[in-house]
Order: sequence, then C-alpha cells, then structure tokens
Amino acid sequence: MHDLPPLITMLAAAFTAAWVLGIITQRLKLSPIVGYLLAGIVIGPYTPGFVGDPTIAHQLSELGVILLMFGVGLHFHLGDLLAVRNVAVPGAIFQSLIATGLGVAVAVAYGWTVNSGLVIGMAMAVASTVVLIRVLTDNRMLDTTHGHVAVGWLIVEDILTVIVLVLIPAMGQAGGTAPADASHGASTSIWMTLLIALLKLAAMIVVLLFAGSKIIPWIMVRVAKLRSRELFTLTVMVMAIAIAAGSAYVFGASMALGAFLAGMVVGQSPVSQQAAADALPMRDAFAVIFFTSVGMLFEPAFVVQQPWLLAGGLAIVMIGKPLAALAVVAVIGYPARTALVVALGLAQIGEFSFILSELGQKAKLIDKSGHNLLVACAIVSITLNPLLFQRIGQIEAFLKRWPALWKFLNRRALARETAMNADTGKALEAGTSPVAVIVGYGPVGKTVDSLLRERGHETVVVDMNMETVQAIKRAGRTAIYGDAFNIEVMHQALPRATHLVITLPHHADGRNPLIAAAKLINPEIKIFVRARYISEREELEQVGADAVCYEEAEAAVSLARMVMFDRGADEASVKSETTRIRQEFAATLPGM
Repeated sequence: MHDLPPLITMLAAAFTAAWVLGIITQRLKLSPIVGYLLAGIVIGPYTPGFVGDPTIAHQLSELGVILLMFGVGLHFHLGDLLAVRNVAVPGAIFQSLIATGLGVAVAVAYGWTVNSGLVIGMAMAVASTVVLIRVLTDNRMLDTTHGHVAVGWLIVEDILTVIVLVLIPAMGQAGGTAPADASHGASTSIWMTLLIALLKLAAMIVVLLFAGSKIIPWIMVRVAKLRSRELFTLTVMVMAIAIAAGSAYVFGASMALGAFLAGMVVGQSPVSQQAAADALPMRDAFAVIFFTSVGMLFEPAFVVQQPWLLAGGLAIVMIGKPLAALAVVAVIGYPARTALVVALGLAQIGEFSFILSELGQKAKLIDKSGHNLLVACAIVSITLNPLLFQRIGQIEAFLKRWPALWKFLNRRALARETAMNADTGKALEAGTSPVAVIVGYGPVGKTVDSLLRERGHETVVVDMNMETVQAIKRAGRTAIYGDAFNIEVMHQALPRATHLVITLPHHADGRNPLIAAAKLINPEIKIFVRARYISEREELEQVGADAVCYEEAEAAVSLARMVMFDRGADEASVKSETTRIRQEFAATLPGM
C-alpha cells in the first residue's frame, strides 16, 4: 500500500477527530470548539497514537486565521456599536485594562517578563465571538438589550485586538534590538518601532479602506454579473487571502489584520451578503483546522506541572474579567441583569486569544508555557461558560439575598430610570384617558404605535434604549425607559391601559410573569403578544394572553400568499387558502 501524502493524512485525521469530538461536545451541550481543541490534543505530539504533521497544520491554521478575521470584518457594523457605545466602549476598555494588568501580575509572579505578561493579559482580555453568540442564542437573549450590550462590547474588544495585532510585532522588534543595559535606548527604540508600525498601519488603512473601497466593491459587482458561482467564490477567496498576504508583504502587518480590513471593504459591496454566504463554508472548515492545530501544540502535562499558573489564568478569565464588567455596567447605569449577561457571556477566551498567542510566539514575547496557559484556560472557560450562563437566574437570585450588594448593582440604573420617567409618571397619574402600552420599539413596535396613534389612541412606549425613549419624548409623546419585564417599571401605565402589546419575541422568562402581573393589576386589560413558535401557545394562554401572533405561522401564510398571487390566483382564492392554512396551524396546537 502506497503512502498517502502528508497533507491528505493530516486533513483526514484532523477532520475525523474534530468531527467525532465535536459531535460529543455538542451532545453534551458544550461548544464544539472544546471538541476541536481536544481533537488537536489527540492527534498532537504529546499524546500516544497518530501524530499529525505540525508544519502542515500550522500552514492550514494560517488560512483559518485569515478566513476568521475576514468574516469578522465582513460582519463588522458600526451601527451595532454606536447603539450601545455609552456602555460598550468604556466597559470594554476598562475590562481589557484590568485583564491586561492582572496578566502582567501573574506573569511577573512566575518569573516572566512584563512584555510576556502584556501579551498574556491582552490575549485573556478578548472573548470568543463564536461562544458569546451561541450562549446568547441558546438562552434567547441575542435580540435583547442585554444581548446588544454584550455584542457591542465584543465589537470594541475586536477593535482593540486589531490594534494589538500592530503592537505585538512592534514590541517584539523593539525588545530584540535594545541592549539590556540601555534603558533610555530601549525606550527610544520601542517608541520608534511603534511609530513606524502605526505609520505602516495608517498607510494600509488608506490603501484598503479608502482606495480599496472604490475598487473592490466594483470588482465584486462586475464578477457577480457574470453569473458564475465558482468565479464569485474564487473572487471572495482572492479578496481574503491575497489581500491578507499582500498586507503582510508590503506593509509588514499581520495577515490577520489585513484579512480583517479586507472583510470590512468587501462588506461595503452591494453583494456582501452573497460574499458572506460563499465564504462561510470555507471559513468554518479552516476554523476547525485552526482550533485543532492550536490543540496540537498543547502539552496536557502542563496542567499537572503548573497548576497554580493555570489557576491564576482561570482567575483572570472567570473572576477578574466578569467582576470588572459587572462593576462597569452597574456604574454606568444599566440594570443588574444586563451586567450579569455581559459579565458571564465574556467570561471565556477563544479564537482571538490564540491568534494573539501565535503572534506573541513569533515575536518571541511568550514561550510554550504561555501558549499552554491560554489553551488550558480556553478549554476550561469555554466548557463552563454555557453551564454558568444557564444559571444566570440562580445567580441573580443569590445576589438578591445580599440587599446591600443588589442595591449597589442597581443603584445607578434605578436613579437613571427615576430621572427619565419622573415626568412620564406624573402625566400618567394625572391623565384619565385610556392608553395602549407597547413593549419594544423596533420595526414591529413602531408599526403598532403608528397605527394606534393614527386612529386616535394614546400610546405609551416602553423600551430599554435610552436614545429611543428620549427621541419619543422630544416628539411630545409618552415613553418609559426601563426593563418592561420588571413590574416596577410598568406599574404606573397598566391601571389605565386597555391594551398591552408585547412586540419582543424572545423573552419567555420575563414575558410570562409580566402577563400574569398585568392581569392582576388590571383584569380588563387585553394582552396581545408576539411569539416565535406555535408551541408557546399553551403557556401563554395559561398566564392570560388574549391573542398571540406566531412568527412561524405568519411566515407560512405570507409565503403562501406570494406564491399564489405569482401564479395568478384571485383575491378571494388567496383569502380562502390563507384562512385554511391558519386553521390547520391552529389544529396542530396543544389542546386543540
């Protein structure tokens, strides 16, 4: 039997091990990333059995880094950050500084240099995008204000990571050229190296974001008009890989940074959605190789040899970072639930930490022990993070047992709510006319609000976006700032309300208690609810919902209408058929 090429052997072993362990971790309701890292350990040189080629694995992982960063740039939306900039920007910066400072402290305590500690700290400061999005989605919080703050926070961390991608090579170059006994010369060399690196970065940004933003989207559109799927996918790969390699060659920047900027430019193209769809399978495949290659370099013996170092790293990731986030969010004035979501969601590290680790090793700022520390912390934190997040309600209940602490965490949020809602409360108490209370002011909430006001109904909007509430008030209308699922926020509006319209779909943990409480306060109120799944009907009816709009049912009806009209059906036939579809959906519901 002839020998297989090393590349084929490596890919077969890596994908197979990652597939098996990924399925196992997924079935255990853990992140598949844990499985991919464990797969790397299994086929790595520090465990018995098959040993993959580390050189080939490293080269393939470079593609994984490029495609990961390209995807981050492609989905980078400044609007997501601006919506929560007041908490995300200062919070992410403060948390990163705390994590970096703790990283330096741990490194120095174990005899490492300050520069090594800076790299370790900066790598521990940034959380995994994949893990955060997953835990928010699994717990139905991605579309909530809490989720928006956490995602905005992560966007700032991503931006800080991009800056660090410039600083690490500069630190390595400066550290390597300065004599050990010439502190002034070393300082001058560091600042000069950083200045040169920043000038190169500025030049690269000008070329890519300004010149490239004119040329690259034009190319993407022209290729798309050729109507060749293969050529379009090839164009996306060229934009990601060729620009990343060119950035490294011409500007001396990391390929990860070049790929991020390339993604941002492609994201400005009218065909960016298709580019993202085409890049996704390649990105996911090479991301698996990236995590597997990271695991291959991990020495399991490190856990036994350096348990206190590992404990120090985990303390930074799972205690220091969350506490810093909890304090910042509470001080800025968001409620404790938002603070807990951000703190627990970011209490892990992942792909960006490994990218910084790899860069730090190339710059000779950290050694194998530093890499082992980051991988071990990632495996533990990614494993525990979903489990901790599922217990956020229990953690919240535990904190409430300490009234002083709970009051401190909510003090600024309550003060801000009181200040913003003082005039609204007075107006509601003084008024006598009935109102309709609308929870949430997204596209659905705006539509309902507009329809009611056009027909002469007075409305009260409840939303957790401060800018939204302020804009409504400036327009001379009534709005309440705060968490609508906290009955203390709602109690002034409910007695006069004829209707309560809940337009937010994924808040079962707070929505159902609100419905029950609203019926107790005002038994005559009619409650209309937006829900995502038909299976939610039984519990919604039990707590008192009068009518529910199910997204999956309405999507089926709307698509059926489109198809029938396109096929030439008349209005009466369409109306009859959509009525039948709704009746069939109703017949499948529990209790029918």
